[in-house]
Order: sequence, then structure tokens, then C-alpha cells
Amino acid sequence: MSSPAATLTAPVAAAPAPTAPAAAPIAPRKALLDSLMPLLVDVGVPLASYYALKAAGLGTFGALAWSSVVPAVRAVWGVVCERRLNGLAALMVSVNAVSLLLGLVAGDPRLMLLKDSAVSSTIGLTFLVTALRGRPMMSAGLRPWLTRGEAAKSAAWERLSAGSSAFRRAEVRFSAVWGGALLAECAVRAVGAYTVPVETMVWAGTVVLMVAMVLAFVVSGRFAVAPMERMIEDEVRTAER
Repeated sequence: MSSPAATLTAPVAAAPAPTAPAAAPIAPRKALLDSLMPLLVDVGVPLASYYALKAAGLGTFGALAWSSVVPAVRAVWGVVCERRLNGLAALMVSVNAVSLLLGLVAGDPRLMLLKDSAVSSTIGLTFLVTALRGRPMMSAGLRPWLTRGEAAKSAAWERLSAGSSAFRRAEVRFSAVWGGALLAECAVRAVGAYTVPVETMVWAGTVVLMVAMVLAFVVSGRFAVAPMERMIEDEVRTAER
């Protein structure tokens, strides 16, 4: 049996150092909301405020003007303070500006039929130009749906967008398909406005728009979205090995 002195002089094992608590992972729902925030602020807020102001009794001109305040401020802030153009905010301001100008047009019913086409063509042309420049605007709206707020998929998107030419081409195709579809819709409605009876074109214009959107969904899904989903999943699996 050891003596009391030996017991007192025996080295005492150091207690393990407390470990810092692991950072709690970001909830997927919160991450998805964060990734959707630009769409909600730059597109959702202006649209919601426009319809709310119209429902409150404000005229079309005033509702368009006031609903442009938030995207206009965000576009200016991005250029002045962040040295970059907020594409979605600038697009909403442009669309509202076109709508305001077209709101001054009156008299010719066939010309009035072109108003909605002019708005959709502005959006389509913007999508197409950004795609041809290699900076597809619609990627900002597509990313939240493909990554679903998951950190691994968001990181995979970043890596693929920066280093995969195939992924970048798919991004470009997605914006190009939607831009082309909206421009084609505008062209069809423009021809119809001056060749089809006005009473027919009032409802046919909506049909043309819906057909164009369905075709854009199908084509972009087949040739852009599906390949991007596969590349993201492959990248996630590769990173986990």
C-alpha cells in the first residue's frame, strides 16, 4: 500500500480542456430563406406593393412609381456603395419605367395590346443579353431551388459556377431559353395585335404568354435544370469522399 507521502507527490492527471461547443448548423429552412431574400426583396416587394397600392385606390401611374422606390434604392446603393449593379433591382426599375411610359399611350386599341408585350420583351431581352455576356441573370432565381438552402449544395454550386465550363453553359442556356421564349411571345403578340381582331387578341394574348412559359419550363428543364441538378449532386458526392 502506498504511503501518504507518495500519494501526495504522485502526479495528478490534467483534466481535459473544455472543448468549444460546435457551431450549430444553419437550419435548411433559414438558409433557403436567405438565398431567396434577393428575389423576395427585389421582385416580391415591388409586385406586392404595386397590387396593394392599386387595391388601396391609387392609380396605375402612382402605384408603379411608388412600387419602384425599393428596387431603385437598392440599385443605386449597389452601384454607389458596393460597386456592382444589382441586376434584379435594376430590371424591376426598367420594367416599371417601360410600364410608366406605355401608360401615357392612349387611343389606339391595337397599340394598347402591345403594352404587356413590351414589358415581357424588356425582361426577355435583359435575360438574353446577360446570357450572351456570360453573366446569366436568372441564375440568381434558379440557385435557391436547386440548392434548397443546403450548405453542401450551395458550396457545390459555388465550385461548379467558378470552375466548371459545362455548368456555366447550363446556366447560360437557362437564361437564354427564358429570354428567347419571352421575346418570341412578344413577337407573336405584336403580329397578332395588328392581324387578329382586337376582341380575340384580348384573351389570345394571355394564351400566347402561357404557352411560351410552359415551353420555357419544359425546354429549360430538359437542357439546363436537369444537367445542373446532376452536376450538383455529383459534386456533393465527390466532396463527401
